[in-house]
Amino acid sequence: MRRSIGILLLLLVFPARPILAGTVPVCPSCEVTTIGEGIAMAADHDTLMIGKGRYHEYNLVIDKPLTLIGLEYPTIDGGDQGEILTIIADQVTVQGLHIVNVGTSYTTDFAAVRVVESSDFVIRDMKLEQLFFGIYLEKSSRGLVEGNTINGDALEEFNSGNGIQLWHCRDVVVRDNTVRQVRDGIYLEFSDRIRIQGNRSTNNVRYGLHFMFSNNDSYEDNYFENNGAGVAVMFSKQIRMVGNTFRKNWGTAAFGVLLKEINDSEISRNLFEENTIGISIEGSNRIRYENNDFVKNGWALKVRGACYTNTFSGNNFLHNSFDLSYNSNLNDNRFEGNYWSGYTGYDLDKDGVGDVPYRPVKLFSYIVNRTPETIVLLRSLFMDIIDFSERVSPVFTPDKLFDTRPLMKKVP
Repeated sequence: MRRSIGILLLLLVFPARPILAGTVPVCPSCEVTTIGEGIAMAADHDTLMIGKGRYHEYNLVIDKPLTLIGLEYPTIDGGDQGEILTIIADQVTVQGLHIVNVGTSYTTDFAAVRVVESSDFVIRDMKLEQLFFGIYLEKSSRGLVEGNTINGDALEEFNSGNGIQLWHCRDVVVRDNTVRQVRDGIYLEFSDRIRIQGNRSTNNVRYGLHFMFSNNDSYEDNYFENNGAGVAVMFSKQIRMVGNTFRKNWGTAAFGVLLKEINDSEISRNLFEENTIGISIEGSNRIRYENNDFVKNGWALKVRGACYTNTFSGNNFLHNSFDLSYNSNLNDNRFEGNYWSGYTGYDLDKDGVGDVPYRPVKLFSYIVNRTPETIVLLRSLFMDIIDFSERVSPVFTPDKLFDTRPLMKKVP
């Protein structure tokens, strides 16, 4: 009896918290006028509804499962003081905020939104401007970064950060974001099982997308244009690159894609158009290049040493200055069933396949690799003559590098 009375008294003094999460309104005319105050007073799984206005706040820390929703894109102005929003709890959603004036530092990577050792997070429909780093994910997993717009003002690499950065992350989806004028649009380091889909990364100082030491990732249906050097995929394996567009990445060291030390991967159904180099390949093995379009690039493919057991099939090579550049006279890669706009062979049996193999490596590309200044002779009759003689009797170019089944019509 006494025990029952004691339990009843405890319930009266400390009533149980309702199971349903509550809503905390935040606005300039509300009872709660700052986002920091709203975070502090909210209970686990509450929702902060942030009204339109300008909030001069920074170093906001979300240390409990919460949802922050901005109404009509309220602005959080960090005043160039430091980081704006840091998430250190699981099950946090941040949506619909406009964040500006992130601090700049040469010793600390200040970000508009940082996620640290958290899981099951969502960062959606954010507008980030005047920033150092945009969204920075650190040792986090099972997250979604979707529909955000990140506009930087970077001019040089040394004093700018990345738009979306993942460091030591797992199982994250980065989807339908727009990133422009930062250092690297999207950057991955030591991050596995990441899916990057439907993003638009343009006008960035260095790379539109940059992989380092990250495995079992995919990037699909993204658009990369006018970046310093397109996309770099380095020291990784089992990367799936499908349905992307790489356009107008021009410069003395620019390319659509750089592959360095990549193994066991797939590159298919991509468009490489008007880049200095479509794909620059170095030390990469067992990669399938299938059904890609290479259109009006300086070099469609530039292969530099230690690339073995790669296959190239069903690709369209259309009006590139050089379809293929090779810096070795040995070949362990297979070219079969591609369409080459420079092919002048015939098809007597009308099966759609040329009766004469096609040698895509021109002697002139070999000469340009050794002496870049000779590029001024690109359209000269003399170069056409020596290219023809090299095809007839290869001496400097790989004698076993040819497409045994060149197609007479473009691959649909």
